[in-house]
Amino acid sequence: MNIHEYQAKELLSKYGVAVPKGRVAFTPDEAEEIAKGLLGSNSVCVVKAQIHAGGRGKAGGVKSAKSHQEARQYAEGMLGKKLITHQTGPEGKEVKKVLIEEGCQIARELYLGIVVDRAAQRVVVMASSEGGIEIEEVAAKSPEKILKEYVDPAVGLIPFQARKLAFGLGIDKALVNKTVKFMNGLYKAFVDSDASMTEINPLVITKGGDILALDAKMGFDDNGLFRHKEVHDMRDLDEEDLKEIEASRHSLNYVALNGNIGCMVNGAGLAMATMDIIKLYGGMPANFLDVGGGANKEQVTAAFKILMSDEKVKAVLINIFGGIMRCDIIAEGVIAAVKEVGIKVPLVVRLQGTNVELGRKILSESGLNIITAEKMDEAGEKVVKAAN
Repeated sequence: MNIHEYQAKELLSKYGVAVPKGRVAFTPDEAEEIAKGLLGSNSVCVVKAQIHAGGRGKAGGVKSAKSHQEARQYAEGMLGKKLITHQTGPEGKEVKKVLIEEGCQIARELYLGIVVDRAAQRVVVMASSEGGIEIEEVAAKSPEKILKEYVDPAVGLIPFQARKLAFGLGIDKALVNKTVKFMNGLYKAFVDSDASMTEINPLVITKGGDILALDAKMGFDDNGLFRHKEVHDMRDLDEEDLKEIEASRHSLNYVALNGNIGCMVNGAGLAMATMDIIKLYGGMPANFLDVGGGANKEQVTAAFKILMSDEKVKAVLINIFGGIMRCDIIAEGVIAAVKEVGIKVPLVVRLQGTNVELGRKILSESGLNIITAEKMDEAGEKVVKAAN
């Protein structure tokens, strides 16, 4: 689960991470009132569109205002409009709130991030002197500029590691202690909230010698949200795909993609292999959908409804290996869903495993127009052909 910049800053500030003063606004009137308060002690404030996507500045979603009237004007230009960045895709995302924040005099821009490195099975703190630039771009062009410190979970981020990063960034000795405090607060917030990613880009050193999180992104492990009601309550459903929201209600693992072949599979590994087979035969998957190893008839029906709600889908492939998940249960769920929802596109079903003969018999006697397959490559070839 991801949260907005203003929410991330609220959470981080509780751990002593320094952030600029600011408040979120939902209307131009609110934006103007907040700007009046901030401009009283500052010559500039910043209006920032709040969406779950990067690249807002390049897309016109971050503006500096020198007066409260200008702040209102910028807010009016953003609220209710679609912001299109390289991460939103051409459809863009509607801006429903803006963050009005005090400006600052920037001396240096840096990068600081914390993620879980699955290969190392450790949390890794990453820093770079290339602040304001996407870390993927830095990794591609100048990987030597990314500094990393792997954290032992038994002891946490130790001061030596934070100082090593600070000196590696070329931070002035007088500011090293502030930087260490900032990093420790960021790490504690990451661990305490079961975060999967925290990114400060840019981390700025002001001309007055302060260390500030000028921007902040946080993502959280969904499996840990039951421990963090305050984080769970920050979820913004307007920023999520409706099909993904519906899938989560039925404990289904669904991710929307850009293709036209809907996939329903049990098991993440088989789901990935199914998408590979579709690509191998020249097709494009419309989604990743793992119904899990123990899905029931109701979950299968819900999954099928989600697939049918995607207007881009031109064919559907159901690929099930029955272990705990029995093939007859899948067959009954498919038939129930087809009868309830209707089917407007070709449906290819490949069943193997527990009760496979019974499952195939149920499908064949259903009277529905279903294309069957026994092997993976056969199923992939048939569904791509059907979609075309």
